[in-house]
Amino acid sequence: MTSSHAPLVKRLLLLVAGAFAFAFALVPLYNVLCEATGFNGKTAGQGTAKSGVIRDGFGIGGLTVGAAVATPAPSQIDRSRTVAVEFTGTVMPGLPWEMRPLTVSLDTHPGEMQQVRYLVRNTSSRPVTAQAIPSVTPGQAAQHFDKIECFCFSQQSLAPGESKEMPLTFIVKPDIDKDIRHITLSYAFFSIDGQREALTAKPEAKQ
Repeated sequence: MTSSHAPLVKRLLLLVAGAFAFAFALVPLYNVLCEATGFNGKTAGQGTAKSGVIRDGFGIGGLTVGAAVATPAPSQIDRSRTVAVEFTGTVMPGLPWEMRPLTVSLDTHPGEMQQVRYLVRNTSSRPVTAQAIPSVTPGQAAQHFDKIECFCFSQQSLAPGESKEMPLTFIVKPDIDKDIRHITLSYAFFSIDGQREALTAKPEAKQ
């Protein structure tokens, strides 16, 4: 490589490193954007119910922070109407997992607590860590869909060939618009390991 090409090669290497860094930060940035704007119907995270209390807050490093909110009483359930909730999931390219909801859909009364599970399996011969990103459609329903317990609150790791049932406990809030009768909750699983490998990979300089 001649000295006249050295500045160009350095710029290209910096550009490649920047692209890898952006890919690694893509999921956290998507999280922050959706938390702040409600873009794509992403729901805000909730904590786990403990001693009759639900923690309504946001996630930091896999932990949930927020103020305590009382669990809705049976009298707060609106039994005069029903909302159909459909569950779907997808695995993004580069993640050797399979996933499917064990409950495809259910009918719930606003204010009624429900629990469903997703079955996830690592189809590779190595341990894999991934993060699930949820979204709700229609977007207007996102702020009325409260996740009490969700596997999306933290990264999930599976051993080679391991299968795991991952729970989701949720409530459709009673103040949801009466015109909304159907909600779809979707999860997209992203590979965390793949992003780490991309970030730490050292591109080779051309000779």
